[in-house]
Amino acid sequence: MSSHFARVSVVGTGLLGGSLALAIRERRLAREVVAVVRRAEAQREVAALGIADRTELDLAAGVRGADLVVLASPVHAMPGLLAQLAPHLAIGAIVTDVGSVKGTLADALPPLLPAGVSYVGSHPMAGSHQIGYAHARANLFENAACIVTPSRPANPAAEERVLWLWRALGARVLRRGAQRHDEEVAWVSHAPHAIAFAFAASLVDAPESARELVGPGFRDFTRIAASDPAMWADILVSNKQALAGPLLSAVERAAALARAIESGDAGAVTKLLSAARAQLAFGESLARSGGVEPEITAAKSAATKE
Repeated sequence: MSSHFARVSVVGTGLLGGSLALAIRERRLAREVVAVVRRAEAQREVAALGIADRTELDLAAGVRGADLVVLASPVHAMPGLLAQLAPHLAIGAIVTDVGSVKGTLADALPPLLPAGVSYVGSHPMAGSHQIGYAHARANLFENAACIVTPSRPANPAAEERVLWLWRALGARVLRRGAQRHDEEVAWVSHAPHAIAFAFAASLVDAPESARELVGPGFRDFTRIAASDPAMWADILVSNKQALAGPLLSAVERAAALARAIESGDAGAVTKLLSAARAQLAFGESLARSGGVEPEITAAKSAATKE
């Protein structure tokens, strides 16, 4: 069986969906890439940007005959979308997604599939505070972690094809169960975004003149708070069970630090800051290596040659 796809349909062309369609098309990983959009204006613009070989407004027309369908809408909208397009899926098709939460999708999506169609969850951790297809880029997934969850119903061949795709796009592919994915991503993505948003909201109490003092540290810390609020509200609420622990842990440590500072206990402050600094090694090894495992380069090279 060839690793190439005959037709890939991407439903939703925001930053992730648009970049995925563009990357697959530029790398020739499918004979045809179809982008399914909601508005005629988007259809014209996506076509003009060369993101896909074909654009469709109609869901049925957009997914008909596809051997891979990628849901790239907000997480809460995916079950409704799949319910609409499911009757038009070809036997043997694979459905995947780019959602940031996997537990709810692993429960909600497989029951909607017709016989002979499998769901394999995906989560490329390659977003940005920029949104929309206007910012789509074919190299968005290079060096990025991409988590793939087990196929449902069980279909090892379908899972391998999805794994191959992300590797061919240059991602660092990891396998995780849906629940474990949600627990881990709460720590490394969802909680940091929530905390950045909370701090940015607190700036309502800052002196207006403080704006004149903003430097790189402030910009680094608050950058992700410029992300789309509606999208992140969807993500945070969808992962509410896994997110409570990391947020409460951060709040407890922030409170301890505040108490130590207020009491003037420099030793306690130093201890807390040193403990925090020690955790920076959490992602240090991947940062030093550029975040890429050796197999990624090999897979990408093979895909280019095929």
